[in-house]
Amino acid sequence: MFLLVPFAAAQAPEIELSRSVRTWEFLPVVGTRGGLFGNESGRLEAWVYPLKLFRDFHLTFHVSNRALPAENLARTLTVTPTSATLVYVGDSFRVRETLFVPVHEPGAVILLDVETNQPLEIEAGFVGDFALEWPAAIGGTFEDWDAPHHAVVFGEETKKFAALVGSPTADDTHLAYDTNYSSSHETSFRLGITQRGKERKMLVIAASIAGRDEAEKTYEHLTTSYADLLRDSADYYRNYLSHTVEVELPDTALQQAYDWARISMIQGLVTNPYLGAGLVAGYRTSGVSQRPGFAWFFGRDSLWTSFALNAAGDYGTTRTAIEFIGKYQRDDGKIPHEIAQGASFVSWFKDFPYPYASADATPLFIIALNDYVTQSGDVAFARETWDRAWKAYQFLRSTYNEAGFPRNYGIGHGWVEGGPLLPVSTEYYQSALGTEALRALSHLAGVAGRADIQKNLATEFQHRQSALDQAFWSPEKKMYAFALDKNDQRVDEPSVLAAVPMWFGLPDATHAEEMITRLADADQETDWGMRIISSHSKLYDPSGYHYGSVWPLFTGWASVGEYQYHRALSAYSNLRANALLTLDGSLGHDTEVLSGEYYQSFSTSSPHQIWSAAMVVSPILRGLFGLHTDAPNHQITLAPHVPADWTSFAIRHVELGTVGVDFKFHKIPDSIVLDITRTGEGDCWVEFSPAFSLRVQIASVEMNGQPLPFQLQPNGEDQHVSLRFPVKASSNKVVIHTKQDFGLSLNNDLPELGGTSHSLRVISESWNAARDLLRVETSGVPESRYELGVWNPSQISSVENGTLTQQGRIRIEMPNNNDNKDQEEYVHRILLIHFAPP
Repeated sequence: MFLLVPFAAAQAPEIELSRSVRTWEFLPVVGTRGGLFGNESGRLEAWVYPLKLFRDFHLTFHVSNRALPAENLARTLTVTPTSATLVYVGDSFRVRETLFVPVHEPGAVILLDVETNQPLEIEAGFVGDFALEWPAAIGGTFEDWDAPHHAVVFGEETKKFAALVGSPTADDTHLAYDTNYSSSHETSFRLGITQRGKERKMLVIAASIAGRDEAEKTYEHLTTSYADLLRDSADYYRNYLSHTVEVELPDTALQQAYDWARISMIQGLVTNPYLGAGLVAGYRTSGVSQRPGFAWFFGRDSLWTSFALNAAGDYGTTRTAIEFIGKYQRDDGKIPHEIAQGASFVSWFKDFPYPYASADATPLFIIALNDYVTQSGDVAFARETWDRAWKAYQFLRSTYNEAGFPRNYGIGHGWVEGGPLLPVSTEYYQSALGTEALRALSHLAGVAGRADIQKNLATEFQHRQSALDQAFWSPEKKMYAFALDKNDQRVDEPSVLAAVPMWFGLPDATHAEEMITRLADADQETDWGMRIISSHSKLYDPSGYHYGSVWPLFTGWASVGEYQYHRALSAYSNLRANALLTLDGSLGHDTEVLSGEYYQSFSTSSPHQIWSAAMVVSPILRGLFGLHTDAPNHQITLAPHVPADWTSFAIRHVELGTVGVDFKFHKIPDSIVLDITRTGEGDCWVEFSPAFSLRVQIASVEMNGQPLPFQLQPNGEDQHVSLRFPVKASSNKVVIHTKQDFGLSLNNDLPELGGTSHSLRVISESWNAARDLLRVETSGVPESRYELGVWNPSQISSVENGTLTQQGRIRIEMPNNNDNKDQEEYVHRILLIHFAPP
């Protein structure tokens, strides 16, 4: 990468991703005060919240009496958390355009590093679009030229709002105009000729809500101090990565995706000068409108993202998000759904239908607050926020139907906002959140010192959890219903929304396993994630926003839920699908929604969606590693379902109050080793509960050379060796000695853009009582060949419907599809893996 500012040798370099330009892909560069949104051709729009400044920004290269549009010459893109660099190459020149938005400044800088063998001049053009973000409006605006600053000035009649766009070398300016006889909507200026050799040019963008003087000061500051600001921004992101939970993974793609997902989440943190700081939902270009994707504040988006922030140890951002959402709680206790960045200029909370449109933000607020308090140990915040949580519960109770489930029909939408899945009385998703909110509020009551309320809520939760399963489980179809209709009858439509109750461990284990088996097949799961409903449903439409599309959010729900119920192979497939999306599409970010049929993001999707990034982090930390901190009880839980082909991993910077803990895991065929390093003062207990195959035998367990008691906790899919011990020394070693350890592994990949699913699905696994026969149900494309990885393949004596290769892998050849003319329709094959006697 072309480094604009060298860093000290002791500092770790910024993470970065590079690839050849895809001109259609979204390109965001953001700070907390503004952003540049465009595509990889270099066309951009600029925002300094809550103001939009311009759109259709583009460069033109003037060389040899030719005007060359930059978008035709864009060749490579490199992104870091701090900036994005596009490289344009002509016959005799190369220009590196670096887009940079300081983390905390109301503006942006564009650096242009020129290398040329002929005289070259760069022209910058754009369409002025000086306006407040939807739904607000400024009124009449104007553009003018400020010669001392070499900048175009945007203003309006009240002189509150102002912006400057220019360059120290800007000249030959052409302002937009409109007359009776002609008009031009484009404003442009040139940056001066580079005769030959190397030279740096720059553009500066600044804005203010306090008048032109302040905008000019920001403009001057960015012009003279951009190098320091660039370095400060790089430090900000570098420190963020090093002070939240770090992982070291053998899967390079997962490693990159995890780091970038943390960056994407924190880039959702926005400071609005009128409303405060909170999490927005996502980013996309606004074009000729004033709505940049979902770059305003959303309740449920923030709350679902908070679970990932907590898992990664970013408690500060979670608290900021919860405080922001809670500040706009309605008088009756309902939690807001969305708050536009222009809300303070209109009667947003009174006259618009959007602020409290959802029913699910209210229970999520209680659940997210409890998760934050439990993991961070911020008991004082629980007490400060208790009244808001109690008011939210009172509103939730007011929505109960006769069975005690929260309605969303007539109250606000649950997950589904429209389409043929409606109308319903209440979704399983919504009722499950209402149930989990009882457990969460019970715990918060205990923390807040309200023992009587705690006991009553705990009793109510137990009753409601049982009733929830009875109401939504369909014994005839062996599935959870999507919802109850207006007559409180089950709507037996299988949906990935059933994974949300699984996330919280609410369903009966047997029922959950049967539902996961249904969800794991190819009609529900694509190579790029989970459809909301089955492709076999009569309601399915791959372009249906709420009735056929794939959301990374759904995929993350499914992965965490599947890990919760020990279905590690399907969980890992979903985890990996989301991770790979981070490295494709808008580079380093996860899109909002994709087609249910073809690997393609929706044309209306927000390509940088914050909760989609969260659904890379949560499945890794909460799902795969089973990582959870309980600060009030001084305990860290680590319950990993380690992929069979992983021999090592590390987790660092796990905070438990004043204690910091690092874990390092290593596996060989007859043992696993967990090294634990602790720093800081205070009590620290670790509950280590790794998953093993039901075939494995545990010979012994020791910690620091001394025997350690353990318990085996088998379930229908695997068994966990449960250990709980205090961590007192700075360095500790736990060793679990095993016999007959065994496991299968599967690594899925994304198809080509526009392609269809082709990867293998592992739908279910089941052992016989003697543990010498494993039945594995798979599905795949007809007449395709797949392979499963095997840990300790020497134990296998034979494989029915498959082949054990010399490399120790199981090869599967799918049958043809004689019963169906659609050769892309998946077919099933059941493997029977026989094991030799020990």
